[in-house]
Amino acid sequence: MASPVSAASAGAPAAPQGAVMQILFSVAFVHLLNDCVQAVLPSIYPLLKHEFALSFTQVGLITLTFQCTASLLQPWIGLYTDKRPIPFLLPAGMCVTLGGVALLASATSFAMLLLAAGMIGVGSSTFHPEASRVARLASGGRFGFAQSLFQVGGNAGSALGPLLAAVIIVGHGQGRIGWFTLLVLLAILVLVGVSRWYGAHLRNAAPKFAGHAGPALPRSRVVGALVVLALLVFSKYIYMSSLSTYYTFYLIEKFHLPVGSAQIYLFLFLAAVAAGTFAGGPIGDRIGRKRVIWFSILGAAPFTLALPYANLFWTGVLSVIIGLVMSSAFSAIVVFAQELVPGKVGMIAGIFFGLMFGISGIGAAAMGSIADVWGIERVYQAASFLPLLGILAALLPRTERPGR
Repeated sequence: MASPVSAASAGAPAAPQGAVMQILFSVAFVHLLNDCVQAVLPSIYPLLKHEFALSFTQVGLITLTFQCTASLLQPWIGLYTDKRPIPFLLPAGMCVTLGGVALLASATSFAMLLLAAGMIGVGSSTFHPEASRVARLASGGRFGFAQSLFQVGGNAGSALGPLLAAVIIVGHGQGRIGWFTLLVLLAILVLVGVSRWYGAHLRNAAPKFAGHAGPALPRSRVVGALVVLALLVFSKYIYMSSLSTYYTFYLIEKFHLPVGSAQIYLFLFLAAVAAGTFAGGPIGDRIGRKRVIWFSILGAAPFTLALPYANLFWTGVLSVIIGLVMSSAFSAIVVFAQELVPGKVGMIAGIFFGLMFGISGIGAAAMGSIADVWGIERVYQAASFLPLLGILAALLPRTERPGR
């Protein structure tokens, strides 16, 4: 249990612990709904590619549009709300997502697909930094646990998205996407309650968003550490984007699987990502976030290097291992960065969620171009070396308290 000092420094509300856990589970649940809806987009790429006669490059551009709109706004929203919190920004942003999903279900051109993807991205850009802040405020000082619980909700949603798409949309047509507006409406209702708690917290407490700041470090060391973290996010999410965006195409082309079977493999990979994410934060609270970051990215390299040369069975096994290992880093990276820059919880969350989305989008577009020119299998050969950048984790400073 957090001490009174750590609870205060986390900005924890003066409410029973059960009420705090209710808020944590609420934002994690909405993260599940939000990312489930977002995961529908790459899950239906084969359908959209066929119906709109898209090239792989155009498929990558849809991902790029979503990821860039989801990334560019996040740091600015986080920076602004660090100074002027806006509790009801959470349901308001989800309303934009609602419009994007409705447009995706009725789009009749490639331009409309891009607009729908952009609207879903804007909704995401308002949700992630503010919801991450709420999770930290409700953490009671267990920052890694709270961030992991929040993040695992999103990863669980990303895993469920392809499965639901296979059941609801594949074989039934684009119009079935409209059923996912019901999930967005449910998310809006839950976020109204979260926003009321958040607003009451702001009125009744003097939140200190920074939490534990770790040992004081020179500015140059902090900047250098943030650059290293950004490079690690780069290596992690370009590789993860190559899997999440093109994995179904890879399985269909190399192993001649039907679309439904390929999406089941994608579900298994994304489910492993969810499990690994949940483990990363609490383990980082116990043994140190630097060790988790080191193991998560560099430790995945042997498996990513083997994946392009595996048969179907080992492709499934290796993708699950890669998902488990690589996914454990992100919660540790976010909390590590928040400890480096105290007082900027929203901005740091926005930057790193923004980096995640932006790098994923750029990576998806680049990998799409590689696939168009050299084939989808070359995508995984080219990306397999990226986790070797995990060796840069050796350059990160220690931020844990002495004797932790």
